[in-house]
Amino acid sequence: MNRVLVIVVTWNSQRWLDRCLGSLRSSTVPVDVLVVDNASTDGTPDAVAERFPEAELHRMSENLGFGAANNIGLRLALERGYEFVYLLNSDAWLLPDTLEKLLAAHAASSVSPSASSARPFGILSPVQMSADLKAMDPRFAAKCARALSRASIPAQVDAPATPSSFAPVEVPFVMAAHWLISREALQTVGEFSASFSHYGEDDNYIDRLHYHGFRCGVVPGALAVHDRAQRPETKEWRMRLKCVSTVVKLSNPCAWLPWMVIREPLELIGMALKNLSAAPLRFLPGLLARYPALIRERRATMRPGYRASGQD
Repeated sequence: MNRVLVIVVTWNSQRWLDRCLGSLRSSTVPVDVLVVDNASTDGTPDAVAERFPEAELHRMSENLGFGAANNIGLRLALERGYEFVYLLNSDAWLLPDTLEKLLAAHAASSVSPSASSARPFGILSPVQMSADLKAMDPRFAAKCARALSRASIPAQVDAPATPSSFAPVEVPFVMAAHWLISREALQTVGEFSASFSHYGEDDNYIDRLHYHGFRCGVVPGALAVHDRAQRPETKEWRMRLKCVSTVVKLSNPCAWLPWMVIREPLELIGMALKNLSAAPLRFLPGLLARYPALIRERRATMRPGYRASGQD
């Protein structure tokens, strides 16, 4: 049986715990659970210890951010010999058969006749749905719906199962609320980059996944929930994501670095003019000051088995 370590990073996540961690108890695939709490102030770690004693709990004294906190679990997964890691957002949860279908899809894609000539799937995601399971999560739909529609496979709870509904559909990106990462991919790609504290980590990881010869896919027949309803996306938040995207592009090992070094400051200026916002201009000096560290870390992530600096 495949050994799976589920890593959940929490920060003031108590309102989602029963659905998130509770869903793992109902999984048709037994899993081990690791919770890394980023110095919550709402009693989350105590609630985990009391209500989910089966979970291994790591209490951080400060908020490390998404990537660095997950790196704690990724290192333990490699050290303990897990075959798969499942990254699960604290505001997300599984259906009972989600993992079973993802693992079956990974196994089938690895032994299919065409697999010998294709790059292997390093990351698989279920279709990420809203909490009522009536529609795709909006951000997931924006990134992945077109690829799924090209495969002519609807994502519905009651859709009839067909062989094609469990074949992974390759996508350029899928958010890390639900990621099944194979051990082979984790050993090669390594950890989340130290260049990102919050936002952009998953974009960069998938850029590096592609650089190292792996594919990213969604399994249409597997569904799970990402409950974003209680987290409204403000204009300020969207502008911050746009600014962070320049760091993502500079850090992408598949991109030509000299061009990115010139292009990204110009892109920030363009953002400021297009959106009539001073935020990109405030972001610009910090980006330029970070160039040496970003370039150094970018080169480090190009080596197999990358381990984030400054996170030991």
